[in-house]
Amino acid sequence: MAIVLGSCLDNGLSMLSQRPEVERTESVTGLSIGQYLIRRLSDYGIKHVFGLPGDYVLTFYSMLEHSALDFVSCTRVDCAGFAADAYARVNGMGAVCVTYNVGGLSLANSIAGAYAEKSPVVMISGAPGLGERTNNPLLHHRVREWRTQLEVFEKICAACVEIVDPATAFRDIDYLLDTAQRTKRPVYLELPRDMVTVVPVQIRPYLYPKPQSDPAALGEAVREALARIAQASKPMIIAGVELHRYGLQADALALAETSGMPIAATMLAKSVISEVHPLYIGLYEGAMGRQEVTQFVEESDCLILLGTILTDIDLGIFTAKIEAHNSIFASSDELRISHHHFHNVLFADFLRALVAAKPQAAKRTLPPGPAAAAGPFTLVPAAAITTTRLVRRLDEALDDRTIVIADVGDALFAASELVVRGQTEFIAPAYYTSMGFAVPAALGAKMARPDLKVVALVGDGAFQMTGMELSTIVHRSLAVTVIVLDNKGYGTERLIHEGSFNTINPWQYQLLPQVLGGGTGYEVRTEGEFDRALSLALADRSGMSLIRVHIGLEDRSLTLERLGAGLASRMKS
Repeated sequence: MAIVLGSCLDNGLSMLSQRPEVERTESVTGLSIGQYLIRRLSDYGIKHVFGLPGDYVLTFYSMLEHSALDFVSCTRVDCAGFAADAYARVNGMGAVCVTYNVGGLSLANSIAGAYAEKSPVVMISGAPGLGERTNNPLLHHRVREWRTQLEVFEKICAACVEIVDPATAFRDIDYLLDTAQRTKRPVYLELPRDMVTVVPVQIRPYLYPKPQSDPAALGEAVREALARIAQASKPMIIAGVELHRYGLQADALALAETSGMPIAATMLAKSVISEVHPLYIGLYEGAMGRQEVTQFVEESDCLILLGTILTDIDLGIFTAKIEAHNSIFASSDELRISHHHFHNVLFADFLRALVAAKPQAAKRTLPPGPAAAAGPFTLVPAAAITTTRLVRRLDEALDDRTIVIADVGDALFAASELVVRGQTEFIAPAYYTSMGFAVPAALGAKMARPDLKVVALVGDGAFQMTGMELSTIVHRSLAVTVIVLDNKGYGTERLIHEGSFNTINPWQYQLLPQVLGGGTGYEVRTEGEFDRALSLALADRSGMSLIRVHIGLEDRSLTLERLGAGLASRMKS
């Protein structure tokens, strides 16, 4: 058995409010390893498993088919990974199950993104049976050693386990699922096909760790934080994505409302706080963001960063200015106040203790929130559609029952200008930035929340990578709206470095519903045409809608324009 612990597990700062701990061993006596895995996935709220069939995993698939879990067969393995990632972000945990090496290694990119952005995906890989490995035969799908795939995933998962001993199998499964929930990162389970139906004779229980804060360290940290907030003339909160991952949005809001401190969010955490809350001022993105928000944040003499992952995208490609000596940085990985580091203090405990202490902050005049800053929108029906105007019209259609998913590139930058009404209803790979995320992510999000509308915004280049996952969406009659920004290539790369390599073959995207056997396609060039297509698409509950939007080769969102200007200014200085 191989077990690898990720850094989040090592430091012991992860928060877990509830663990679906297994009942006593008597209740699982007689279950096979495969049956037990299915039961435990269900215990963690997983109702769907994404994947693609392969011979080393078919026995387990047969079990899945006869269980309460719904297996979602995708068109590509990496798409199954993206779908499971989005499902995990909406549902709390997701699962993907594939065959050995040709399946598993195709998942490496998707799982790496889940690790980078803290999304708890359970990756299950079938494998050759232990009995088949006698005399080291060259079985198909094998590359180098039997453990090659496992060793790859040791680098991009919080924990990895190969099931080789029936006596420890249940314990290993419990350990993996607990690790995924505590660290909010993917885990890897390798299941040899001749172990699936094995019923353990002995069962060794998993002893759940019970991380606790050091009371003295917690008290000292809260006192120092309170003193810094009280002394500051311009304190404020920057909300990070871990508030969502650990279910702490309400606690962050309570801190803001109790103290009166304003809130900004990072790009990765967009919508972790409702963007129409009166204390919310917008995204902090360095040079990419609105100037008044950037200035307001950078003038602060006490920044409270809650669950933030400070990436180059979040920092406007390092045009942001955050000073450590003015910051309180609290996350699942560390707690730092200025240059003082506090150990053995759980993120949730610190945040909740700070709220309970009722800090009083100096009041500031806030810049307008994103909705007020955008101002009223007036449609110009005959005008050629642009990315900025498309986003403004889409913004008019959003409510707190809509999930927006953005792919990378200007789809992401443009979508950052949307005003998301609900909490955590915006999903994007805003750190790892893997192209092709949005369409399979729309599948995953819709499976997790069939009651919500799902809108995916994707560039034509990214769509050509994974857009055929619409086939699964059509097969399941899911009402998903996909907006393809068609500028005949890679628009963001054109801004960075012009070249013929940025041009792609244009597809007739609006005709794809005919190819796939379901859904409705639209082709638009003007604001009026987009207005009509969007209204029809969002009202259609019968199936998917695909809107092909022709935009100019040089057209860019306001956010991307600001980034270009900011980088140019930085390079001249």
